[in-house]
Amino acid sequence: MMLNMMEEAPLAPPWRSFQLFNGYRLVLALLLGLMPFLPWQESLKLDALERQFLLVVGSGYGGLVALGLLLSLLWRVRFHAQLTTQVLVDMVGVNLLMFVLGGLRSGLGVVLLVSVAGASLVARGRLALFYAALATLSLLCMEMLGVLTRNIDTARVVQAGFLSMGFFATAISAHLLGRRLASNEELARRRGVELDNQMRISRRVLERMQDGVLVVDVEGRVLRSNPRALSIFGAVAREGGLLARIEPELARGYRAWRDAGGPKRVELARPEGQELAARFVRTRSSDGAALVFLEDLGKLREQALQLKLASLGRLTASIAHEIRNPLSAISHASDLLAEEARGPMQERLLRIIRDNTQRLDRVIQDVLVLGRQRAVDQESIVLPLYLSEFTREILAQEHLDSSVLQLQVPEESRLCFEPGQLHQVLWNLVGNALRHSTRHPGAVRLEVRLPGDGVELHVIDDGPGIPRDLREQIFEPFFTTATRGTGLGLHIARELSEANGARLLLGSEGPGGHFVLKGRSEPCQLQAMNDDPPGGP
Repeated sequence: MMLNMMEEAPLAPPWRSFQLFNGYRLVLALLLGLMPFLPWQESLKLDALERQFLLVVGSGYGGLVALGLLLSLLWRVRFHAQLTTQVLVDMVGVNLLMFVLGGLRSGLGVVLLVSVAGASLVARGRLALFYAALATLSLLCMEMLGVLTRNIDTARVVQAGFLSMGFFATAISAHLLGRRLASNEELARRRGVELDNQMRISRRVLERMQDGVLVVDVEGRVLRSNPRALSIFGAVAREGGLLARIEPELARGYRAWRDAGGPKRVELARPEGQELAARFVRTRSSDGAALVFLEDLGKLREQALQLKLASLGRLTASIAHEIRNPLSAISHASDLLAEEARGPMQERLLRIIRDNTQRLDRVIQDVLVLGRQRAVDQESIVLPLYLSEFTREILAQEHLDSSVLQLQVPEESRLCFEPGQLHQVLWNLVGNALRHSTRHPGAVRLEVRLPGDGVELHVIDDGPGIPRDLREQIFEPFFTTATRGTGLGLHIARELSEANGARLLLGSEGPGGHFVLKGRSEPCQLQAMNDDPPGGP
C-alpha cells in the first residue's frame, strides 16, 4: 500500500530550481540598478529626471526580486503563484527600464527572452505560452508607449513583433523540454522507489538467511556481510575488513578461485572446532564483486540426520506395531509349550525363544518411545534421596556389591526433570557404565556438581572409554558396539533429556567412559518433548 502511494504521488515543485532562477534575477536586477553609476552611463545621454527614474525603477525591481527570493526560501507554498508573480515583476521592471533607455535599441529584450525561457523550464512547460503572451503584451505596450510619448520610430514595433515570435518559439521549446524533464524525473523517481524496495528486500533476505554471506571485492575486502557471517567470524567481518584477517585459508581459496580458476568450494576448520564450507559465486556488478556463502557443515549433517531419523522413525514405528502381534503369539505359544513335559533339548529351545522374544519386545518398546510426542510434567527432584534409591535398585538388579557404584551428591541439590524419564536416562547411562567397567570397588562414579545456577550429573566408569572416531556417532540411533544391544539406549536418553530442557553430552576424553547430564534446578515448567533445550543442542 505504501509503495502504491509513493508511485501515485505527484512530483514535488522544483523549489531548488526556482531559487536558482531568483538568484540569477537578483544579480541581473542589481546590475540594472547600478547602471546610472557605471562609467559608461554618459553614453546613454540621460537627463537628470531619467537618471532618477532609472534609479527608482532599478531599486524597486531589485527589491521585489529580493523579496521573491526570500519567499521562495522561507514560504514554500503556492509555487506557481509565486513564479507567475515574479515573471510579472520581470515584465514590468525590464520594460520600464527599456522605456527609459530607448526601447529595443537598449538590447534588454534579450533579458525578457531569458526570463521567459527560465520561467518556462522551472514551471516544466505548464505555463510557458502564458509567460510568452505576457512578455509579448508588455513589450508591445512599451513600444507603443514609446511611439506615442517619445517619438520612437514605428519600425521598432516590427522588431518587437519578431522578438515576440522568439518569445513563443522559446516557450514552445521550453514546454517540450519541460515535458521531457518531467517524464525523466518521474522515471528516475520510480526507479529510485523500485531500487529502494529491492535493496530493502535484499537486505532482509540477507539478514534472514541461515547461511553466512559476504560480499567481497576483487581485492578481498568485505563490502557487506549478514548477521550470520558476523556471528561466525565476529566484528572483523564487518564492512571494510579483509578476508586475510578474517580467515587466511578462506582468503587463499578466494584468491585461487578468482585469479587461477581454482575450486569454487573450500572447507575450513575453525579453531573452536566448527567446520565450514565456503562457496564462491561471481556477480555481474561493474566492480567485479563476488559472493561468499558460508555453510555450517555440522548443521547440514545434523539436518540430514534429522530428516533420516524422521523417515526412519515413521517406518520403524509402523514396523513395530506390525511385529508386536505375531511376537505376542510366539510368546504365548512358548508359554503353552513350557507347560508340557519336555526334555533338556526342549528346555534349551524354549529358553532361546523366550530370550529372543524379550529382546525383540525391548526393541519395539524403544522404537515406540521415539515416536511418542507428549508433554513432560517436570518436578523438582531432590537428588540425594532419588539417587540413593536408584543406586540400591540397579545394584540389586545387577547383583553387585554397593562398593562398585560410588555416589557423590551435595545436600539439598535438586534437578528439574520428570522422575520416570530421569530413571530411564540414568538406567541407560549407569547400565552402560557397569557393563563396560571392571566392576571393582569404585568402578563407576555417579557425581552431582553445581556449576553456577545449573546442575550436572556425571556418570564415570573405569572401562576402556569411547574411541575418538566413534564419539560423533555414539548418540545416533541403532549405533552399537555390543553384539546384543539395540543401539537405541543413548539416543533415547538424549531425546528424553532434551524434552526436559537438559542436555546429555560426552565428557572430556579420558581413560574411561564419561557422560554428563546438564540441567537446571529451577524453575520447573511443563515442556513438550520436541522442544529444543535452552542453549541449543
